[in-house]
Amino acid sequence: MFRAISRIFRTPDLRRKIGFTLGIIALFRLGSFIPSPFVDYSNVQVCLAGNQSTSGLYELVNLFSGGALLQLSIFALGIMPYITSSIIVQLLRVVIPHFDALYKEGQTGQAKLTQYTRYLTIALGILQSTTLITVARSGALFGSSTVSECSQLITNNAWYAILLMVITMTAGTGLIMWMGELITERGIGNGMSLLIFTSIAAKFPTALWAIQQAKGFEIFLMVIVVGVVIMGLVVFVEQSQRRIPVQYAKRMVGRRTYGGNNTYIPIKVNMAGVVPVIFASSLLYLPALVAQFNTPTNGTAPAAWVSWVQTNLTSGDKPLYMLLYFMLIIGFTYFYVAITFNPEEVADNMKKYGGFIPGIRAGRPTADYLDYVLTRVTLPGSLYLGLVALIPLIALATVGANQNFPFGGASILIIVGVGLETVKQVDSQLQQRHYEGLLR
Repeated sequence: MFRAISRIFRTPDLRRKIGFTLGIIALFRLGSFIPSPFVDYSNVQVCLAGNQSTSGLYELVNLFSGGALLQLSIFALGIMPYITSSIIVQLLRVVIPHFDALYKEGQTGQAKLTQYTRYLTIALGILQSTTLITVARSGALFGSSTVSECSQLITNNAWYAILLMVITMTAGTGLIMWMGELITERGIGNGMSLLIFTSIAAKFPTALWAIQQAKGFEIFLMVIVVGVVIMGLVVFVEQSQRRIPVQYAKRMVGRRTYGGNNTYIPIKVNMAGVVPVIFASSLLYLPALVAQFNTPTNGTAPAAWVSWVQTNLTSGDKPLYMLLYFMLIIGFTYFYVAITFNPEEVADNMKKYGGFIPGIRAGRPTADYLDYVLTRVTLPGSLYLGLVALIPLIALATVGANQNFPFGGASILIIVGVGLETVKQVDSQLQQRHYEGLLR
């Protein structure tokens, strides 16, 4: 292993790519601590030190921003607007035929879709930065905090100050997007994924140390051991796939013979990735958001439905919240897999190039067979996603961890997925130069 790592740094091109990637990551983390204009940095630190917790979508955005959201920094929005716009553009392929036609055009069409994603990212950055500043001005950013400093985070409420903050945070989102594309072009791995990986990994030490301080060293060690086991199981499931064999018939073109080779269609157990977890978290936050806007501020008792929502749907340690969260993840997994993998399109492409599944007729029977396999493989995948997403909520109820418990939920799925993909890219780079990969 150490010899393989030494080969990485002895390869000039690979060493330069890794150094460039680490440099961009360092700049990204530095920007997470630079406050936006007209933000009272000392009051923000007082609120953070008070261990005030947020919930729902704020927790998710704060996770993907590496803690920059609650610090109201120039990178407060993190990579979340880009993630949201990418998902929206992908879903619009089903609704808008023009988007689907662009996707099928190949590299040119996908470049156009990428441009649309960038525009939508900036628009979402403006919307989300305006919402964040409004919440910070109202004093609700840190929940129902009793600390007076948490209602005095903005030093200037004039219109030009708010406009400058919106421009700064939106520009920060654009800069992060540019950094991610630079890593993809000149560094190693997928730039956007690595920035998300960095944001989540930056929260690991703080989350683990909070458990050690709250529950003691024995619980801390137990959490580490359980976390390693969970990570190993997640790696096993993420690498699991159902391989459907495909054969291509031989055909003569002039004096040349084409086709005749065997391959397979890999159907992963977890084809949806982390998207269903993000969808379910966002949807479950909506009732809490509506209840928050309908809570009286004059000290009177809230309505019955507001009290019910605040009791059952705002905290992750409630049984009803866990059940709804689990069921939503299963539903969104089937929904997203149905959008991203089209059996009829795959069957048509196979028929066009002379491919067939042994024992299955080409055309409609092939599409039905692929749909049959996909439906049954997605079931354990959706249950796996639901159980992994429940780990932080169980940790919240047992060891007092927050909802961003590092060894579960979106955190572990992104860490493992990006880590595996980056290792594969480093391995392929080494094989091109040394005929020997990173791992034997």
